[in-house]
Amino acid sequence: MDINKIFQSKVFQGIIIALAILVIVLVIFKAGMFVGEKKADFACRWNDNYHRNFAGPKDGFMRGLGDRDFMEANGTFGQILKIENNTIVMKGRNDVEKLILVTEKTTIKNLDQTVKISELKTDDSIVVIGEANAQGQIEAKLIRLMPSPPVNLPQNMPQPPVNNSLNINAK
Repeated sequence: MDINKIFQSKVFQGIIIALAILVIVLVIFKAGMFVGEKKADFACRWNDNYHRNFAGPKDGFMRGLGDRDFMEANGTFGQILKIENNTIVMKGRNDVEKLILVTEKTTIKNLDQTVKISELKTDDSIVVIGEANAQGQIEAKLIRLMPSPPVNLPQNMPQPPVNNSLNINAK
């Protein structure tokens, strides 16, 4: 078997060309991922530099509010799909799943009571206020459990009579 004939064969040249095209496609794909990641990072950080970019007031538009402690917040609302350790997977607006990270600093409220993550359950409706991290997760500062919506009975459905007597057979 002659090595020179193998290198000069059309099959070998076709394999080399296919490999070269594959490498070029992979490099272009990786470049697209890099650009997309940079664009997403820029969009995520856009609000941090808004005043500087548009020459707004140095202290921002909300100056003069005194020493009020406002939370820098990102948030979402929706239904809990899964609770695992200190993370909550929830379905938000447009059925987008969000990952919520619960830390020891997270406050979880049900009406006026503070509750633990173990008291939450699947299908509960919650509102989450927190801060987005670089992975797109929300590090929760406050989670508020929302009351279940009332069950709507048909309006033409008759209501059962109220019977306060102890004798069931009374007429």
